[in-house]
Amino acid sequence: MPVLTTRLTETLQIARPVVSAPMAFAAGGALAAAVTRAGGLGLIGGGYGDAEWLAAQFAAAAGERVGVGFITWSLARTPSLLEGVLGHRPAAVMLSFGDPRPFAPAIRAAGARLICQCQTLRHVQDAVEAGADIVVAQGSEAGGHGASRGTLTLVPEVADHLARHAPDVLLLAAGGIADGRGLAAALMLGADGVLMGTRFWAAREALVPAGHQQAILQTGGDGTLRTRVPDVVRQLPWPEPFTARVRRNAFTERWHGREEELARVAATEAVPYRAAGEAGDADNTGVWFGEAAGLIHAIAPAAAIVREVCEDAEARITAAAAGRVRRP
Repeated sequence: MPVLTTRLTETLQIARPVVSAPMAFAAGGALAAAVTRAGGLGLIGGGYGDAEWLAAQFAAAAGERVGVGFITWSLARTPSLLEGVLGHRPAAVMLSFGDPRPFAPAIRAAGARLICQCQTLRHVQDAVEAGADIVVAQGSEAGGHGASRGTLTLVPEVADHLARHAPDVLLLAAGGIADGRGLAAALMLGADGVLMGTRFWAAREALVPAGHQQAILQTGGDGTLRTRVPDVVRQLPWPEPFTARVRRNAFTERWHGREEELARVAATEAVPYRAAGEAGDADNTGVWFGEAAGLIHAIAPAAAIVREVCEDAEARITAAAAGRVRRP
């Protein structure tokens, strides 16, 4: 039996315990389909909600078994988006950053697995109450939005809580995981698999400007920060305690710590911010990756990423079982 057979692979009937994060504006249908074909489960990023874009990305998935993720507080403003997505019969729906309970019955009725991303034990309790099939324990190392807990302590604490109170709920670890070491460590911490974002943000199939992907190859984990400035300039009402982890650049250096001033000129500053994003300028817009940037040294096909991460994790687990410690 393969070392990486877990409850996740058995429950989802996948070959490898890897799920790609539904990153807004980056995780389209091509990326999700590639991850699924490689033996994991790919998720399309529903972001803030665009029905036409979502339909196009499900078409781009070309019939592969994929799921979708939503920013929950944004979905609550346009709940009809969920009905449209469920018509595509996704394998799973992931809800993050808000109360999942209003949407859980429709997701379960459609036959999709409910995945809830959590940043605190309170979030986990809400997810269990909502009937989540899978909980994601997301550490602050993650790119994009998150909170303050670190992956190394959050994952085993959530694992212990689920073992005591909801033993049938599966657990994914997220935040700073980009290679076989991270996957092996997550399994040792009690997770059933991993949700990876930043590593797939640097996949060839990701909908990420080339200039931004080149920037990740030049950036270590120290080159990111958690900040509110991308949300302030876009005038998005992100609730506390969520902030964004992005690349440190000229934009963040200019405005981090001056959020109130930025809010007053957001309508004006949003114009060059968006233009820089569209042009692939990595210095004057939000560049959305996490601390795992320091572990990424090439832009690779998603299938190669899945294979290399899992093969390395399996080799490390096998070596550890034999009393040998593998180093990088």
